[in-house]
Amino acid sequence: MPRFALKIEYDGRPFAGWQAQADQPSVQGAIESALARLDPGFAAGARIAAAGRTDAGVHATAQVAHADLARDWDPFRLAEALNFHLKPAPVSVLIAARVPDDFHARFSATERRYLFRLQARRAPATHDRGLVWQVLNPLDAEAMRKAAAHLVGLHDFTTFRSSICQSASPVKTLDEIAIEETAIPHGREYRFHLRARSFLHNQVRSIVGTLERVGAGSWPPDRVADALAARNRAACGPVCPPHGLYLCGVGYPQDPFGA
Repeated sequence: MPRFALKIEYDGRPFAGWQAQADQPSVQGAIESALARLDPGFAAGARIAAAGRTDAGVHATAQVAHADLARDWDPFRLAEALNFHLKPAPVSVLIAARVPDDFHARFSATERRYLFRLQARRAPATHDRGLVWQVLNPLDAEAMRKAAAHLVGLHDFTTFRSSICQSASPVKTLDEIAIEETAIPHGREYRFHLRARSFLHNQVRSIVGTLERVGAGSWPPDRVADALAARNRAACGPVCPPHGLYLCGVGYPQDPFGA
């Protein structure tokens, strides 16, 4: 059966997350339903695998999944057909590619990149409602950068891990945290870019929620180092909401899409 990689973009608001669930809408379920209209293998209940299982309300600009199909599709026509059958769900297949049989969207990945968007302004968001986390007052970006530096590298991230995380170990290497600050009408937007081979459940949202406390002046930057060293979930700052989070890239030893 030929294997295809799919690069997928979605708005997470209508979904209970990526993973298929029997009684709730999911991104995986929407794509598998579209595939079932195109391929006899999926009509028989086949599944796709993804690089990351995003939570309810989390978005993606470059999720990667793979599917084994009975038909040897032209990749362009496969993407076009899927997008036709995905309507009106806010899910889009940006590109499809034929990949080797040993390619695996999850296990072949060497890094994952996330973006978190946080806006600070008094007026409620309109065009970005549900796509950003909004706070009322400006944040100190330089203080957040100083705090974030404590988290880069190999650490035990128990403090920044969900209590229901299923990862075998809390030890992860966080390769990068970059924080951009830009002006928006009557406010500021802060973009947090995080890069690692893999992440723990709620790790990004726990980190950004904690850094926001530093930016707001409630925590000194060094308190983040103390929280990390505590290896205790109780030492974490608040977990920020999911709707500002985007899976924005997945790295592989060789780009399956040839870009």
